[in-house]
Amino acid sequence: MSTPTAAPLRRRAEPDPAVRLARSAATTEGVDLTTEDVPGWMAERLGTHEFQVDRVPFTDLDGWYFDGTTGDLRHRSGRFFSVEGLHTRVTDTTGAATTREWAQPILSQPEIGILGLLVKDFDGVPHILTQAKMEPGNSNRLQLSPTVQATWSNYNRVHQGAAVRYLEFFNGPGRGPVLADVLQSEQGAWFYRKVNRNVIVEARGEVPPHEDFRWLTVGQIGRLLHHDTVVSMDLRSALSCLPFDRAEAVALHSDTDVLSWFTGMRSRYDVRAHRIPLADVPGWARTDSVIEHPNGRYFRIVGVSVRAGSREVGRWAQPLLEPTGQGVAAFLSCRIEGVRHVLAHARAEAGFAGSVEIGPTVQCMPGNYADRPAEDRPAFLDRVLAADPAHVRYSAVQSEEGGRFLNADNRYLVVDVAEPFEPPPDYRWLSHGQLNLLVRHGHYLNVQARTLLAGLNAMPAAER
Repeated sequence: MSTPTAAPLRRRAEPDPAVRLARSAATTEGVDLTTEDVPGWMAERLGTHEFQVDRVPFTDLDGWYFDGTTGDLRHRSGRFFSVEGLHTRVTDTTGAATTREWAQPILSQPEIGILGLLVKDFDGVPHILTQAKMEPGNSNRLQLSPTVQATWSNYNRVHQGAAVRYLEFFNGPGRGPVLADVLQSEQGAWFYRKVNRNVIVEARGEVPPHEDFRWLTVGQIGRLLHHDTVVSMDLRSALSCLPFDRAEAVALHSDTDVLSWFTGMRSRYDVRAHRIPLADVPGWARTDSVIEHPNGRYFRIVGVSVRAGSREVGRWAQPLLEPTGQGVAAFLSCRIEGVRHVLAHARAEAGFAGSVEIGPTVQCMPGNYADRPAEDRPAFLDRVLAADPAHVRYSAVQSEEGGRFLNADNRYLVVDVAEPFEPPPDYRWLSHGQLNLLVRHGHYLNVQARTLLAGLNAMPAAER
């Protein structure tokens, strides 16, 4: 019997790209556009195509129906997503073993989508191929998005639309070197166990141009992150996964201590979440055009009819989840012996596959707590809202995923404090480098924390 020829050994890891990415973060002018010209190009793309979104009653959602048995809102193809009910019970197993219990509507989308960034060097500087993409839920319709942003149903053309552009660079035989490839969660309060594959690939050879796409540096995208609702959630999520340098010599807690703390938090919270019929969710009312909570808080489910000239399908209808107010997501931040740290929060959310993920210091919709006493309001919320503007390192309004959420805008902040303090047990001071270490693995940093990390990584080193 012949012995098969051994394949040549390969490096276990590609040469560290952190130096090149730092060069891209420090470069604020790209080969395609100046940073100042990006908004004009996006306005031109907005004017080139027809974009129209109208609210419609549920009976006008072509292809969607309420299941006669469960009341769930589903698509007739059995694909895309559904609106179902979720019953959740969260028990803190320490101390008095307190329990919170509630039921709510939830978006269920078991498909794993692709958020893909294509990277290519120009004059030794890595650039990212970004897309001016319309999503029906965006408050400003068009935002800067990843090279590829598609669900399984999209790239398998369940909608019978056009093929997803540049998809072959991410799943074809000629795929180039992979810089990152990790499954990341989405909003655990609105999605049930939704994950996307965040994958970053270096392009080999020529990349055919298209008028809806432009090459931008990390530094350019970083500048644009300081503007309201320009950079989409999907681009922010994928951008956070870029393999930046995470090798700080010191931190307040060792990496092992951080992992042990997080494992302890996952063990502390017993999260029991299971789907139930939408018709069985108590306290929520359905009319011809909305599913909402009678007190007007949290969110509502509405229907929209969409026309979009630049999408794979030019016309469709769908439900969207619409929050009832603007949210806040903020890191408290300080330097400890010169090393940037942020105060992270181990959060239990109903829709997380792993029950607990690391989020910002504050993540909530303040309007939901407007009449609550101080002891019932989220920790550190009032400190963030009352922060001296001189101590706000970063502030911008950013939209959440516009393909499923309508007008879902959050104010993202990084607020400096003079020195660290002893936080509650479910909070921990983490260094910037430790965030970059954790984001390389799925289900550690939630999508709000990844947005803030993307902003920190894209800042010039002197500003971090």
